Amino acid sequence: MAKVPATAGVRDDRWRMPDVLWERIERLLPARPSHPLGCHHPRVDDRKAMDAIFFVLRTGCPWNALNAPGICSSSSAHRRFREWTSAGVFVNLWAQGLEEYDELKGLDWEWLAMDDAITKAPLGGERTGKNPTDRGQQGTERSVLTQANGVPVGLAVEGANRHDKKVAEATLESIPVDRPEPTEDRPQGLCLDQSYDYDDTRELVREFRFTAHVRARGQEAKALKREVGFKAHRWVVERTPSWMNRFRRILIRWAKKVEKLLRDAPSGMCFHHVSM
Repeated sequence: MAKVPATAGVRDDRWRMPDVLWERIERLLPARPSHPLGCHHPRVDDRKAMDAIFFVLRTGCPWNALNAPGICSSSSAHRRFREWTSAGVFVNLWAQGLEEYDELKGLDWEWLAMDDAITKAPLGGERTGKNPTDRGQQGTERSVLTQANGVPVGLAVEGANRHDKKVAEATLESIPVDRPEPTEDRPQGLCLDQSYDYDDTRELVREFRFTAHVRARGQEAKALKREVGFKAHRWVVERTPSWMNRFRRILIRWAKKVEKLLRDAPSGMCFHHVSM
C-alpha cells in the first residue's frame, strides 16, 4: 500500500499575511460604506480581501486569477483595492512601517542614497516611456530614496525615458514621515551617482537641506581598498530594488495607472519588513 505523504491534506497558508501585519493594517482601514439601497450581499471580509491583494502583489498574477484558488473574488478584491487606495491606506501603512522600524531599530538619517531602477511596462500607461537601454521598449523608472540601512523612505515613478535628475525632486518630496532637521553637527548626506551630477540637481539637494556626495560608479569600491576606515554608503540603494522585485507585481509593471504602482511598492516593502 502506497504511503500517503505527511503533507497530504495539510492546507498551505504561508501566502496569507501574518496576524501581526493584519493587526496593523486593520487599524488603518476606513469605516465600511453603507449600501444606498440598504440591501446588498454580505460584504467580503476585509482580511480576505487584503490577503487577495497581497497575493496579487507577491505573485504578479492577474486580478482575474484570484477566482481559481478561491481566496476572494477578483471583483471584490480589486474594488477594495481601489477603495483603500483612495483612502490612503497603503501610504499610511508605509509610514507606519517606517515609524515602527524607527522605534525598534532606528531610522539612520545621517547617510541617505538615491537611485533609480527601470522595469518593463508592456501595457504602457501613465508615466511610462521608451527605454533607451532596452530597444525602445515601454518601461517605467522607479526612483528610490533609502536611509543608511537601505530602508526606502522615498519613492517616485516616471517614464523610462526621463533622466534621473528630473525625478529627484518628486522622490525627495515623497518622504511619508517627519524627517529630523539636519544641523551643522549632524548633517544629512545624500549619496548619488554621476547621473545626478548637475548644478541644478545639487541646488535642489541643498534646498532640501541635504549634503550631496556624488561619486562615479566604482569609486566607492576603489576607496574601500585605498582609504583606511572608509565606509561605502551608496550601495544600499542598489540593493533595495532587488528586495522590491521579490514582489512580482512590482518586477514587471502591468498596471496602467501610476497610483497602483506607487501603492504596490511601499506596501510590498512594509510586508517584507514586518514579516521578517
